[in-house]
Amino acid sequence: MNQNFSDPFSQFAAMFQQYQLPGFDVTAIMESRRKDVEALAATNRVAFGGMEALRDKQVEILRRTLSDLENIAKQFASTSTQPPFNANEVVQRALHNALADMQDIARTTQQTQAEAYALVSKRMEDALKELKASIEKPKS
Repeated sequence: MNQNFSDPFSQFAAMFQQYQLPGFDVTAIMESRRKDVEALAATNRVAFGGMEALRDKQVEILRRTLSDLENIAKQFASTSTQPPFNANEVVQRALHNALADMQDIARTTQQTQAEAYALVSKRMEDALKELKASIEKPKS
């Protein structure tokens, strides 16, 4: 009996099969748990991808803001009289950029949550079908 013991689910299945518990389809139970773990791993990958996207967006916002501040400081330092820019326009542009950034972050967060929820919902639906099928299985 050659079993793949690098897979922990194979190890558990082998351990439980030796007891031959009546009414329990150990293989089906282990396969279902394996699918649960795979769904959890996929959900974690989606969540991590979302966190990376948010991090990248925040870095982009920081770089752009620092660049804008540097440009304003240079313009301000280049003249000894009134600044060569309209402060009202600068504030309005900054507010507009901040609002656009918040919308991007909200959109990314919502998309990530929707993808993760879809993965978990699909697995729950499949697990319910598997449970229902195992209950309806004719007893021998």
